[in-house]
Amino acid sequence: MPTAYRHLYIVTGASRGLGRAIAEYLLQPGHVVLGISRQAPPAPPGLEQWACDLGEPLPVAARLQAWLEGLDGEQFAGAALINNAALLIEPRPLREADAAALSASVRVGLEAPLLLTAAFLCATRHWVADKRVLHISSGLGRRAMAAQGPYCAVKAALDHLARAQALEEALLANGAKVVSLAPGIIDTDMQVQLRGADPSAFPDHDAFVQMKAGGRLDSPAVAAAKVVTFLRRADFGQQPVADVRDA
Repeated sequence: MPTAYRHLYIVTGASRGLGRAIAEYLLQPGHVVLGISRQAPPAPPGLEQWACDLGEPLPVAARLQAWLEGLDGEQFAGAALINNAALLIEPRPLREADAAALSASVRVGLEAPLLLTAAFLCATRHWVADKRVLHISSGLGRRAMAAQGPYCAVKAALDHLARAQALEEALLANGAKVVSLAPGIIDTDMQVQLRGADPSAFPDHDAFVQMKAGGRLDSPAVAAAKVVTFLRRADFGQQPVADVRDA
């Protein structure tokens, strides 16, 4: 494939779960895939993996911007940043939450996407490539749940961030398209954590147990296929807040 038609993908939280499945799904001829996660397990051929702590996102964003600025943007037909990384703290009422855990969840789930997106947009501002930013949100960003306040707040913020970014980028001749996407219910470590939570502190505990028992969870591979299919849609960005289940 000619280098002029290469596509660049950056995926956060790419060491496991949905992020890893997305990165592996994108490993196709002509694609450059960069995974960013706190741990960097052995990666399949073609996947560049950075071991970076998104709980300290400033140096990660600076590294990403410098890396992008060192690339030849003319060789890419498309470039996409997928902000997937999130940190779910132990489900419990906010009054009982650990302050350090709260801070980490906001840094990974919101501050990191803010800084990485700013770095991506700044470094690619002169690229003529089709640029896309995909925030992985959640239905809990649109429906509140007791004992899940921090996660709900972070995901709701990503939704509204996408709305604001879409307005900004629409003013540019070659602005990026931005979507905050709920990816459905996925059988990941996060679901295991919710099913294992203390029911006395997490009123919706049984609902998550029933989701698993009823076979209502997508595997990470199935969910990744749905997310990437959405990312590649011709109408991507027309609605900045979306749900893969409505596609």
